[in-house]
Amino acid sequence: MTVQPATGALWCAVNERDGLGDNVPFDYATSVKEGAFYGWPWYYIGSHEDPRHANARRDLAGHVTVPDVLFQAHSAPLGISFYEGSQFPAEFKGDAFVTLHGSWNRGIRTGYKVVRLIFENGKPTGEYEDFMTGFVVSDEQVWGRPVGVATAKDGSLIVSEDGSGTLWRVTYKGNAP
Repeated sequence: MTVQPATGALWCAVNERDGLGDNVPFDYATSVKEGAFYGWPWYYIGSHEDPRHANARRDLAGHVTVPDVLFQAHSAPLGISFYEGSQFPAEFKGDAFVTLHGSWNRGIRTGYKVVRLIFENGKPTGEYEDFMTGFVVSDEQVWGRPVGVATAKDGSLIVSEDGSGTLWRVTYKGNAP
């Protein structure tokens, strides 16, 4: 969880449930709204009913808050941090970084990277882009699984991962060769 500096809103990264297949349900990052209901355990991503709880709480179907940014199912988002540093290009300020720890229960691997959530005027666009990748060697082997993310005082990004136990410091050098 983290607080969005521009708005004071509480944000979180969420691992959704397992056991519904390779592509369902999406994981997500979202602002946490007071009194909101995100579906657990009866629904996911709006009024999609978990078949394991079929018809258990029909009264809640129309009351599920849809999250702000969806990730591919089983990406396993863990860490989230808003960038307020000055080392990266100006357009990064106010965006968020999310670590995707990676799937363990999916036919084809997904996650295993850090993504940048795009914000405009303090609001999420719902889009994200890959920021730090390369942790997957093959469908049988990975050498890194991102966990935490934070901005250092100098504006660099600090990323922890528990696949090889490395703490990464990501810096921006501009267009220098």
